[in-house]
Amino acid sequence: MFDTVKLLALGTAVPPNVIDQREAALASHAAFSSRFGDFDRLAKVFESSGIRRRYGVRPIDWYLETPGWTDRNQAHIEGGCALFVAAATKALNSAGLVAADVDTIVTVSSTGIATPSLEARVASQMGFRSNVERVPVFGLGCAGGVSGLSIASRLAASRPGSLVLLVAVETCTLAFRMDKLTKANIVATALFGDGAAACVLRATDAGIAEVEMSGQHTWPDTLDIMGWSVDPEGLGVIFDRAIPPFAEANIRPAVCSILGRSNLSIDDIDRFAFHPGGAKVVDALEAALALGQGTLNHERDILADFGNMSSPTALFVLERLVKVGLPRRILLTALGPGFTLSCVSLRATA
Repeated sequence: MFDTVKLLALGTAVPPNVIDQREAALASHAAFSSRFGDFDRLAKVFESSGIRRRYGVRPIDWYLETPGWTDRNQAHIEGGCALFVAAATKALNSAGLVAADVDTIVTVSSTGIATPSLEARVASQMGFRSNVERVPVFGLGCAGGVSGLSIASRLAASRPGSLVLLVAVETCTLAFRMDKLTKANIVATALFGDGAAACVLRATDAGIAEVEMSGQHTWPDTLDIMGWSVDPEGLGVIFDRAIPPFAEANIRPAVCSILGRSNLSIDDIDRFAFHPGGAKVVDALEAALALGQGTLNHERDILADFGNMSSPTALFVLERLVKVGLPRRILLTALGPGFTLSCVSLRATA
């Protein structure tokens, strides 16, 4: 008889094109300053975001050409497939496994359309079996990595001994829109990066950490906080309400509610691990949970080195925590469109 679901390994990947924050600021100035009267004030976000560099599936000059929906989505498919293979291969290698060992694949992505989905497109290259089960998940945005981990762990629990591969792949930079003169779009050009993260899970007796519990909370009447608009040129970012003050005011009771369903409390958590959506969001999360300024150091480091990659970002944080040594119990959390909080509790096994 097998034990609870364990996280066996993680792997992360970024595309080859480095987007230095100073170069991004200069490019944004060239694209927007003459057409957007409030640009100089908004451009301060390039300095206040806490980001040094990011990575894109295309060079920075490509975005300045204002490609249309067809070119953007093709870039998503090409870049997403490469990121999927890189992250999944790293995770499987770390677990001492190969793609043919995988029984179920959960693919999370919300930044482009791929039908067939990404895991089908790379199946031959990866070496997945013909009877592998595919579970593509769309629309969870920044919460997708944490929600995907919850979905993957429950699938692993339903068939003890089966191997589940979770891959979160996002190409957020494809939402850079030179034609869209909005505050939200300019903020997006200062925040977003591309990347992928993979997790290998199995209900077994050994692993890095046990997936203990998971839960979500969706606030009513909050559809306007975060999401995509769909235009002829591509996806356009929606940030219609200030996320940091909303998080600071609302996240603590939601976290307490999710933990309470499993008879846990905030005091039972040794380390909160958050999706770092931006520097102000991280500050707000520390304040909301009375963590002390600077507690979320790994989140700030990931944000600085990779930007906001949407769904994989929280898993980048988890990978960093695994490398330095997991505390006894962590609560991995992310906020995403809905507006939704997603949480997964993990207990270190060593």
